Amino acid sequence: MRRSLRTALGAALLLSGSACRAPQWERESPLRPLPSPPPGVQADYAQLPFHVTPEKVRLGRWLFFDQRLSAGGGLACAGCHAPADAFSQRTAVSTGIAGQRGARKAPSLVNVAWPIFDNYFRDGRAGSLIEQAAGPIENPIEMGSTVSRSSAAIAAIPGYVRAFREAFGDGRVDFPRIAEALSSYEATRMSGGSAFDRFDAGDTTALTPAQQRGRALFYGKAACTQCHVGWNFSDARFHNLGVGWRGSPSSGDEAKGFLDPGRAQVSGLRGETGAFKTPTLRDVSRHPPYMHDGSLPTLREVVLLYNRGGNANPWLSPQMHPLALSDAEVDALVAFLESLDGQGYADQAPAHFPE
Repeated sequence: MRRSLRTALGAALLLSGSACRAPQWERESPLRPLPSPPPGVQADYAQLPFHVTPEKVRLGRWLFFDQRLSAGGGLACAGCHAPADAFSQRTAVSTGIAGQRGARKAPSLVNVAWPIFDNYFRDGRAGSLIEQAAGPIENPIEMGSTVSRSSAAIAAIPGYVRAFREAFGDGRVDFPRIAEALSSYEATRMSGGSAFDRFDAGDTTALTPAQQRGRALFYGKAACTQCHVGWNFSDARFHNLGVGWRGSPSSGDEAKGFLDPGRAQVSGLRGETGAFKTPTLRDVSRHPPYMHDGSLPTLREVVLLYNRGGNANPWLSPQMHPLALSDAEVDALVAFLESLDGQGYADQAPAHFPE
């Protein structure tokens, strides 16, 4: 009896000593089980084209918040995708490396791994979440680096080599693995359990009377589900609402009426000029201003844009037409949109990173 007790005590002390010897950055970021999807989120890790593990998620979390991925080590992914803002930001457009301002607002990353169609970025230029991960790093305005430079910077850090070994079976550090780790972390940033989800699950008190009126409008008179469909409220398609239209230029080239050509710049299709991907409405109240260029300060102004049928231009989406909503109906629709604020994605930057 005494011998078994001494053996158990010795094992406990050995484990305790091993934990104490672990680097601070590992102790502060222990491995955790993969989070389950919150209520209302129809997500299944097995459906993803890459294998998500706790080790990859922990590695991806470090990388997401680590400024050493960028040129000069001055900006992390979280610099434009802040957890407190539903992994978006509260500025009209992103500010990248060396204070350079971009032309578009950073989209939210909540539920980003589960689109109806594999279109990523506002113009759909990436066909997978892993491909998307490389975009900001290589963008000269955003993080201003290259995949080879970023990979070399991370590979030079022994703690990261150790983390890659734990995540992938060996210590090789390359950008495909960096992108997979980032994507694994992003896949766990799921938002659900909102008042809307509780109402749909049968809690008739979850939505206020105004939100219930707004819900009826959303699915009825306002016809929002033409584009904002499914549990994540996005068809992942591209639509022209006339946002950014400045009028036909004197040159006669109407496409130049848009400062940002949107999807047309990727597809080469003139009919997609000024079209942008339908964003998720999950947690939409948490990251004003709105639209691809951050030109609308409030949700009410967004609803008013739809109410007047968008801004007329040669490529306006055929789904856009005046809605004839009253002021009270506009307010109710805004109240409903606010009911989509959920939970499950909250996080904060690690205090320490691999060294």
